[in-house]
Amino acid sequence: MDIEIAAAPEVVWALVTDITRTGEWSPESTGGAWRGGADGPAVGARFVGSNRHGPMRWRTHCTVVECTEPKAFAFAVAENGMTWGWRLEPTTAGTRLTQWRDRTGRLTLLARIAVASGVLGKDREELMVDGMRRSLEAIKATAEA
Repeated sequence: MDIEIAAAPEVVWALVTDITRTGEWSPESTGGAWRGGADGPAVGARFVGSNRHGPMRWRTHCTVVECTEPKAFAFAVAENGMTWGWRLEPTTAGTRLTQWRDRTGRLTLLARIAVASGVLGKDREELMVDGMRRSLEAIKATAEA
């Protein structure tokens, strides 16, 4: 899923790689904190993400797996085996920002139980796609302000 943003790739890059601010754009993430001595994006840097969905609250343990300024940023989530990422391409109007995810990783036991029991809801896929769309729109609004 992508969006055109009237801002330079460097501006957009600074937003999507600042994991402490994800709660400003995401309907589910409430932000993150760098861990293990990391203080910014770099391959191998670790962070803990905080999330919420209705009354549910949870944390994820993430590792940056791709970091090429200002072109690409991605991180793997230990708990659910997913990788989330961003691609940034310069355009004549600014930046095309693409958010993507890969669900081929291995689920932890807790995640398998949550999925199998329906704790995350039958419409989880719809919620995730809607969340990506809303995040992209919010990042665009911030970058263009």
